[in-house]
Amino acid sequence: MQTLLWIFVFLCAYSIMEFMAWFTHKYIMHGFLWSLHRDHHKKDHDSWFERNDFFFIFYAIVSITFILLWKYNNLWVGLPIGIGIFAYGLSYFIVHDIFIHQRFKLFRNANNWYAKGVRRAHKMHHKHLGKEDSECFGMLFVPFKYFKK
Repeated sequence: MQTLLWIFVFLCAYSIMEFMAWFTHKYIMHGFLWSLHRDHHKKDHDSWFERNDFFFIFYAIVSITFILLWKYNNLWVGLPIGIGIFAYGLSYFIVHDIFIHQRFKLFRNANNWYAKGVRRAHKMHHKHLGKEDSECFGMLFVPFKYFKK
């Protein structure tokens, strides 16, 4: 029974991160921390790293904090929450940075309906180079209008 509860907490943490990604992107990255996110929309440097990468560091710190709470404070939910946040971050990195933006040259030939829909949706988001008018959505729950056969 405890294993099922652990899996449930992990899945909840992972799912909540989809909402957090949308919220953070819409109201923080395209809000008061636009100065960190701007170079993701309009690259103004020659570095492989972007100021936008600091958002990964923030969520890594949150994930590590929950894991440390589990380890040192015997808070059992800390581990599934921390691993859920980490798993979402890893999924996001693979889909967004590797698949969509090709920061590593992998998955270049993925051409199924889901891959096309995710690429199309992300292209619409990047259509606007400025802070306003940019459509924001999560990584997994992309609006259906972008999925065409």
